[in-house]
Amino acid sequence: MRVSICIGSACHLKGSREVIQKLQKLVAENGLEDKVDLNGDFCSGNCKMGVCVTVDGVLHSVSPETAEEFFKKEIMGRLS
Repeated sequence: MRVSICIGSACHLKGSREVIQKLQKLVAENGLEDKVDLNGDFCSGNCKMGVCVTVDGVLHSVSPETAEEFFKKEIMGRLS
């Protein structure tokens, strides 16, 4: 599964660094390093929303506060 987190300036200001750190931690805690490919990406074109995170081509808006819920639903949910 490919997960791309926008690191463009708008998403950076909205907390993309924290989202990346949380997702990296959750992937490691759940032993998913071989199933989840985390990548940084530049502008996803949805700058008005939260941090843009694309999972297998589907765009989502995430914040540092919602990163864990997002992980459970969109990453763990798809792997189950």
